[in-house]
Amino acid sequence: MDSKLKRICILGSMGVILLVAVLVLYANPAPRGGGQGTGQPTPKPQSQDIIYDEYGQRIGSDLSAFLEDATFFNPEENTWLEQKLEEQSRLSLVVTSVERDLRIQVVDYQGKPVEGQSFLVELGDQGEYRDLDQDGVLYIGGLSSGEYYVSLQEVEGYKVPVNPTRVQVKDKVEYVFIDDISLLMKTEEDIDAQAEDTGVQEAEEDSDKSEIKKLQTPTSNTTVGIDVSKWNREIDWEKVKAAGVDFAIIRAGYRGSSTGSLVVDPYFVANIKGASMAGVKVGVYFFTQAIDEVEAVEEASMVLELVREYNLDYPIFIDTEGAGGNGRADGLSVEERTLVCEAFCRTVENAGGEAGVYASRNWYYNRIDTGRLENYCIWLAEYRSVPLYEGFYHMWQYTSKGKIDGIEGNVDMNISYMGR
Repeated sequence: MDSKLKRICILGSMGVILLVAVLVLYANPAPRGGGQGTGQPTPKPQSQDIIYDEYGQRIGSDLSAFLEDATFFNPEENTWLEQKLEEQSRLSLVVTSVERDLRIQVVDYQGKPVEGQSFLVELGDQGEYRDLDQDGVLYIGGLSSGEYYVSLQEVEGYKVPVNPTRVQVKDKVEYVFIDDISLLMKTEEDIDAQAEDTGVQEAEEDSDKSEIKKLQTPTSNTTVGIDVSKWNREIDWEKVKAAGVDFAIIRAGYRGSSTGSLVVDPYFVANIKGASMAGVKVGVYFFTQAIDEVEAVEEASMVLELVREYNLDYPIFIDTEGAGGNGRADGLSVEERTLVCEAFCRTVENAGGEAGVYASRNWYYNRIDTGRLENYCIWLAEYRSVPLYEGFYHMWQYTSKGKIDGIEGNVDMNISYMGR
């Protein structure tokens, strides 16, 4: 090809390119005069607030965000992940005092007791104490009142508090609700229920077989009801209400007769919700195995915590009776048992509740100083057609062998003289 022909080809190619460029410009004219081109408004980008979480991470879709993350391709520099892992391994101490004692609870980042570790704590110049049963709770009694400092020793795999926890040991028991009582509460999955739930109805031994086993007819100044616990299993509360039951006293829980664990009755929530929804008035009771006032305050605090969400129409009762002869509280003296009942009731009342005591005729006569409990609601258990008990009482449990539609098996039946 000669040079003249080459020049013609080059000029032709440039002409084609120029023509294409002109066509493109004509089809897409540049905006003029405030963005007006072909008469159609130019779309404006929509503004959107960008929200970030507490760790500086953007909330919402941002598919290119990883390009701005310097740690995306380098896990060793991911401080957010390190922070999370450190947080989950951090331990804290919850320390409380009721009377010349300390209860020390080792809790995780969620506030739950940490189990499976033999924690070692140091109590100032009092020495060291070890969590031998590895339940995350240590109890130290017999202390003098005053200020103490509690430290948790290093534990492999955990971060312990750097500074000691300061706490004031109380000189005398205060009948007030324990804020962190929920940390001590257990379910029956945590314990051996067969060994712990061993309450015995003392009224059975005192019965003369003349007891009435049907639901009584209410009068102008009496109402009729039942009391229930896990032993009654599932209950059809609509049928119970239709059968004529006005009220139900529901067991909230019990203290284990062997270990002293605070245990929630597995049917408590279902019973109190079911009864309330059916229009049955409710109260609650707690089977005590407290051996002193400190434990009685714990028991009352547990019940107060459990009923926080519910409206009660009847009192909160402490159920004081035997546990088969081998219970941890079976050997209490009259004075000790009376102090337990008083501490329970005073704690309930100081929290704004109404308190009462449940016991058999024999226990009111021989196991507690009933005269010191007259300011509380007295609930008598005596299984005969006419009670022999000569003291004053507000409620009478007249049988443990009642039958009623909606409950399979026997059920305790009661008459209330409280005018409710």
